[in-house]
Amino acid sequence: MKLYINEKNRKGHIEPEIYGHFSEHLGRCIYEGIYVGEDSPIPNKNGMRTDVVEALKKIKVPVLRWPGGCFADEYHWMDGVGPKESRKQMINTNWGGVTEDNSFGTHEYFELCDQLGCKTYVNGNVGSGSVREMSEWVEYMTLDGVSPMADLRKKNGREKPWRVDYFGVGNENWGCGGNMTPAYYADLYRRYQTYVRTYDSNAPIFRICGGANADDYKWTEVVLRECFAEPAPKEVHGMMDGLSVHYYCGAEKGPHKGSATDFSEDDYWYTMNRALGMDELIYRHGAIMDQYDPDKKIGMMVDEWGCWHDVEPGTNPGFLFQQSTMRDALVAGATFNIFNRHCDRVKMGCIAQIVNVLQSVILTDGPEMILTPTYHVFHMYRFHQGAELLESCLSETKKVGNDKYQMDNIQQSVSQDKDGVITITLVNTSLDGEETIEAVLMEETPKKAEGFILHGGLNDYNEFGKEPVLYEKPLDVQLTQRGVKFVVPACSVVTVRVY
Repeated sequence: MKLYINEKNRKGHIEPEIYGHFSEHLGRCIYEGIYVGEDSPIPNKNGMRTDVVEALKKIKVPVLRWPGGCFADEYHWMDGVGPKESRKQMINTNWGGVTEDNSFGTHEYFELCDQLGCKTYVNGNVGSGSVREMSEWVEYMTLDGVSPMADLRKKNGREKPWRVDYFGVGNENWGCGGNMTPAYYADLYRRYQTYVRTYDSNAPIFRICGGANADDYKWTEVVLRECFAEPAPKEVHGMMDGLSVHYYCGAEKGPHKGSATDFSEDDYWYTMNRALGMDELIYRHGAIMDQYDPDKKIGMMVDEWGCWHDVEPGTNPGFLFQQSTMRDALVAGATFNIFNRHCDRVKMGCIAQIVNVLQSVILTDGPEMILTPTYHVFHMYRFHQGAELLESCLSETKKVGNDKYQMDNIQQSVSQDKDGVITITLVNTSLDGEETIEAVLMEETPKKAEGFILHGGLNDYNEFGKEPVLYEKPLDVQLTQRGVKFVVPACSVVTVRVY
């Protein structure tokens, strides 16, 4: 099978934020997973786990969304600033009914992002919060001047403001964020975003409107119609920089989602078919966005995505702690290839979630830490960040699957970075058929190449206290007169770099 690559036809810019992450006050994501406190015996810097931060830096985390999720629309930011001993405690009613002591708040979040070297994405409270509360939070975080909130920030130990790169006006307001209708939320969005002020013209805040649940195309249509179509005032136009969409996949089994590790091949084909459904989702939401935003000034922000399985046996069902297998790695690789190919519209993707929740890249157990197969996919695909998407196509397609679900065996995308290096990423969804790929360049003659592979049994996963079975390994790549040649085994994710 040949993969033709046209280096001269650049299809779009792959924003680094497509490879973003999501952290919520849910289970052991923040507490124990990222934040252990300054007095913890686990090595930390200002309370942030050193091992986790160093691992995340290696995958070049570009942006981190916080504090939710459903938690965002019951979060009152004033409870999470000031001396820790005097911060209010609350019950996390969305996730497990546990006590939230607010020891990780605004200052701690920005400390984490500073250690990671990533952009910030703060999600505001529309569901149970006020316009004033949201406005004052933005003022607290970003105003460099004299004001009650800026003075409070200084009193709490931060002289200079932080930069808020992205601000989400509510979260899932069709569900846990208030069970709103799209028309009602659109009116609220127009009101609330007015007070998300940019105090520094050199650091504009990118405002994200709460978008649809999966294939709820009506939500996208109504929100955009109410915010952009006549008789909406001209002042509203340009006040939405991004529109979110959330999409999860898993092997549905009645009221259950199916085990993360003990699943059948039929479960796999169902899950992979759901994952590849991201392509149609982007096309259809994008088509609606094109009606109101033909110049694609509004970014599609897939700020929650990933596999959602049943929790691990014996764990709190409200903590959403699940293992991660080769199946999840295949889903991640295929999803990234889709995001890359739609980079003209998709400007952000945030996997749910970064540590210990759903399709995590890292799992922790006390002082122990393991890297999941999904982590290695992020590491292998990091070269796409900030690169230019190249036109690419396969010479043929082969269908794999079962009696109900059929799909192409190879999913791919190709980019070129500022140094001219070409990155090819492929996923072989087949469970029993390897594929020899000959990548053919239209213009350039390769000087050298290297490859990396993640490969294993479909149900394989890395366990605490055992040597990892799934991790990135070298891949043999041969130079040809026009390109490179390599083998993509069944059930694998591959990255090839061509210099």
